[in-house]
Amino acid sequence: MEHVDAYCERLGPGLWAEPLNALSNAAFLVAAAWLWWRYRPGPASLRALPVLLALVGLGSLSFHTLATTLTNWFDVGFIAVYVVWYLAVFTHHHLGVPWSRAWWAIPLFLVFAVVTAPLGALVPGGSGIYLAPFTALVVITAVAAARRRPWHDLAAAAAVFAVSVTLRTLDEPLCAAWPTGTHYTWHALNAVVLYLVARQVIRSRRPADRP
Repeated sequence: MEHVDAYCERLGPGLWAEPLNALSNAAFLVAAAWLWWRYRPGPASLRALPVLLALVGLGSLSFHTLATTLTNWFDVGFIAVYVVWYLAVFTHHHLGVPWSRAWWAIPLFLVFAVVTAPLGALVPGGSGIYLAPFTALVVITAVAAARRRPWHDLAAAAAVFAVSVTLRTLDEPLCAAWPTGTHYTWHALNAVVLYLVARQVIRSRRPADRP
């Protein structure tokens, strides 16, 4: 299977060619465990969030150890699933939209992602694929604030996301001066982003949704 060398830290094949990139995925697992233990997500649709958060970490770990085209799909795929699932869950639990209409958040986001893909392609380091999720996060923060729903965790997540994407983008440009690269900081900060958005919707779900 084709080997993928995508980040500064990897200098060759091998399970531990990216030790920091691999080990930093523990941040996703810690965030998922704390989310489950501390906030008791409730409905199955919300319990899926810490499970998907853990899968994001495991998918990324598989890529930063095995570094194949297949594990690259695991890495990107679990993030994509988390994003689209979260948008539907947010629309239902946070904004109070019935499930029959809340699901429309997913195709709407996918269309937006396709439309903005050419613009995202201009961003170096492959970070342009996160243009659509970042924009969506800003939009749902604004919507929540406008509807006087809790939004502070969402705003904090957007700010952290901006920093994490920037550091992800700088991985290759800074490689000569910073041999370990910066991708591991993306993992640590992105775990914070996914934790914050999940915590917001779990903590603020409407009374009718509570056990």
